[in-house]
Amino acid sequence: MPMNLSVKPPSRYSGVAMLLHWLVATLIIWGFALGWVMTDIHGITPTKLRYFSWHKWIGVTVLVLVLLRLLWRATHAAPALPRSMHGWEKLAAHAGHLVLYVLMVAIPVTGYLYSSAAGIQVVYLGIWPLPTLIGPDTALKGVLRTVHVTLNYTLLAVVVLHVLAVIKHQFIDRQNLIARMLPFGTPRD
Repeated sequence: MPMNLSVKPPSRYSGVAMLLHWLVATLIIWGFALGWVMTDIHGITPTKLRYFSWHKWIGVTVLVLVLLRLLWRATHAAPALPRSMHGWEKLAAHAGHLVLYVLMVAIPVTGYLYSSAAGIQVVYLGIWPLPTLIGPDTALKGVLRTVHVTLNYTLLAVVVLHVLAVIKHQFIDRQNLIARMLPFGTPRD
């Protein structure tokens, strides 16, 4: 008698995946808000410098957590999307998640390189000096700043689409999709 080696995917994400998801989402919101506020402060003030430091610390933390999330995801199965979802919706969900991950890595990396090109070393939490990967370069600094800002606004647009898709699947399609990423509630198929 042949053995069935297929394993049924979980109905929700693991507790670790949920924690990393919500922690990274919260940090990204704070980092984006801080970036917006700090760039509107004129001149070089102690508050602006403090906000820049916090912004960088958030970016480094997000990068580390996202890399941990990718490692976790590579070793732990994600819940299957509902069978009632159309094929194009499943494709869009997978593509959207891929874009989110690429942006969540690229944004902190471009910010880090931007600091290096500006000749400013990142000192994580004000304690650990991180290596400077490139030397000061005025032209590259301008390019990296533009790329960093553009990627942030792209992330904002993708996150808005992500949230709108969750709302659609939750309240219009009644698939209770959000329960997959919450420790309570029952996901439906």
